Amino acid sequence: MTPTTAVLCLSGHDPVGGAGLQADIETLSAHGVHALGLITALTVQDSRNVRQVIATDPALLDEQLALLLADVRPDAVKLGLLGDIAQLPVIVRHLARLNLPLVCDPVLRAGGGTDLVAVDYPDALRRQLLPLVTVLTPNASEARRLVPGAGGDLDVCADALLADGCMRVLITGGDERDIEVINRCYGRDTPTRICEWPRLPETFHGAGCTLASAIAARLALGDTPDEAIDAGQRWTQGALARAVAVGGGRRIPGRFIE
Repeated sequence: MTPTTAVLCLSGHDPVGGAGLQADIETLSAHGVHALGLITALTVQDSRNVRQVIATDPALLDEQLALLLADVRPDAVKLGLLGDIAQLPVIVRHLARLNLPLVCDPVLRAGGGTDLVAVDYPDALRRQLLPLVTVLTPNASEARRLVPGAGGDLDVCADALLADGCMRVLITGGDERDIEVINRCYGRDTPTRICEWPRLPETFHGAGCTLASAIAARLALGDTPDEAIDAGQRWTQGALARAVAVGGGRRIPGRFIE
């Protein structure tokens, strides 16, 4: 029997279906990859903003991971929103044993502006998780929040995050004001690569989750980190171009429509 390619996803649940675990499942399915999913947080939100985050108990998450990983070995891991800083040591302990490609989308703030994590979470994420990360995918505002001493300079932010242990840092520019969307890919052993994409007229709910999941899918399928980053960006740009309106707020990436 041919083993099924699978990605372990640890993400929040979005009732709208634009972001979080549903975005992971849809993106991975579109790549022919199976999603193993653990919900890190329930949310009260719509297509405009997040009102409340309710974290999964770390002890429950620990039990879920232990039982799942005793039965299944994924090919890669995708980490999104965490509901509580107390989940970090549990997740890190399990992921360190796996030694697999890990894509981390450091979700810190909702697109509508609501803060989703505690003030000490960014520092804890950097210290505890980043040494395990293959590809980190912050948007520009998240990169600046992760490295508050950088003075807003994205190159300085990337250098600090790479020094924390990441293999690659992809800082996306969808939240910036440039005419084009400028994504910057940094590596410890490679020159910085600039990727420019046409800026679409709509605003989106779940773009970051979709990108991180697409990169994780490509890593699971055997791509190198740089190949996965390039393929993930292309696929996500297509999904954004096909975005659909579900509610009255931001559009959701069209992950199923070719």
